Amino acid sequence: MACRLAHSTFLFLGPQKRPTEGNRIFPQSSTSTGTYLLKWDALPQRRSKHHFVSFEKRKIVKAVAVPVAPSSADNVEHRQKLSQDYGFRQIGEPLPDNVTLRDIIDTLPKKVFEIDDVKAWKSVLISVTSYALGIFMISKSPWYLLPLAWAWTGTAITGFFVIGHDCAHKSFSRNKLVEDIVGTLAFMPLIYPYEPWRFKHDRHHAKTNMLEEDTAWLPVNKEEFDSSPALRKAIIFGYGPFRPWMSIAHWLIWHFDLKKFRPNEVNRVKISLAAVSAFMAIGWPLIIYKAGIVGWIKFWLMPWLGYHFWMSTFTMVHHTAPHIPFKSSDEWNSAQAQLNGTVHCDYPSWIEILCHDINVHIPHHISPRIPSYNLRAAHQSLQESWGKYMNEATWNWRLMKTILTVCHVYNKEQNYVAFDELAPEDSQPIQFLKKIMPDYA
Repeated sequence: MACRLAHSTFLFLGPQKRPTEGNRIFPQSSTSTGTYLLKWDALPQRRSKHHFVSFEKRKIVKAVAVPVAPSSADNVEHRQKLSQDYGFRQIGEPLPDNVTLRDIIDTLPKKVFEIDDVKAWKSVLISVTSYALGIFMISKSPWYLLPLAWAWTGTAITGFFVIGHDCAHKSFSRNKLVEDIVGTLAFMPLIYPYEPWRFKHDRHHAKTNMLEEDTAWLPVNKEEFDSSPALRKAIIFGYGPFRPWMSIAHWLIWHFDLKKFRPNEVNRVKISLAAVSAFMAIGWPLIIYKAGIVGWIKFWLMPWLGYHFWMSTFTMVHHTAPHIPFKSSDEWNSAQAQLNGTVHCDYPSWIEILCHDINVHIPHHISPRIPSYNLRAAHQSLQESWGKYMNEATWNWRLMKTILTVCHVYNKEQNYVAFDELAPEDSQPIQFLKKIMPDYA
């Protein structure tokens, strides 16, 4: 994190003068970790007993900042060590406080914001075709190959979600009615109500990594963790071994309760709830009629659980790491949250294709209006202009192990405290994960 200079001690390489608190300090460069330039004529005049001493000439003096609580995250070698420990390729250096989100957006080429109907409908064709292939594989596979068929089909319907995701961000079509129809239809097989998800997801983008306000993943609140032994155990399981499916709980809690929405949103929410209810009322009985309860489990439930694995995993990888802070609203900075607080993660090519590059996630948080098929071009542009500030990884076991066994209870100084540090007697699930999960990056 950016080092705090208030109440720091300064060692000057030149005349020994002490600036008063409040004088502006200008970083010598964006990569400098401790050297600053001060405008000497900005220092106050000093009165002696007999006369004023003033400085007639402007000159630049070099200063070395020695903060009271040095932030080792500003150190290149330390970030490299953290990258290795956490399973990252790169942990980005802190973004300067004076950089705004608009500054970053303005560096992107205009073409990455352009909607291309051919590419948009090509993504629909990819998802429909891959899903149909998955259903065929399930119908023909012997029992021992079913997990592979389910993995493929669950990944394919994750592509449906990404298409609806583009529609919700108004980056699928120039026709907004078409977007609402396609988004609703894409979400229906997932039993995901489109409009409720859209309203909550917009808040995630507006409040990314804002403590108490983000509607995606949040660290566990310590008061809640300590509130009851039963709840504590449930939280430990939920944020530990069950975390790759915790989006199911999020889906149930956030999207079906009308009381969670503003009055002007309720009618649209009801339409989406009617759509998914129709799928359950018509689609499920048809599946059961044709293939029985076992067929419903094979053709719908297992791929749906595969989808939620990706939904949970993608979301937590995008914004969860020991070095990525959640901040209160008075400390939160939009540019830092979207660029420094979002993770780019490379997955195997077949996953990237079926999921329409949703894991090229940093440009999506810089501007949700970038269509999924333009995310790679936008990412390349961001690397050229802002690459040193970006968090990047290739999916690996160490990355997942870090998230599942470390990123638990919120702590302002440390970002996270692991469950087994706070309650070792209840944290057997976390200790179990530490033992069985591979640690290679």
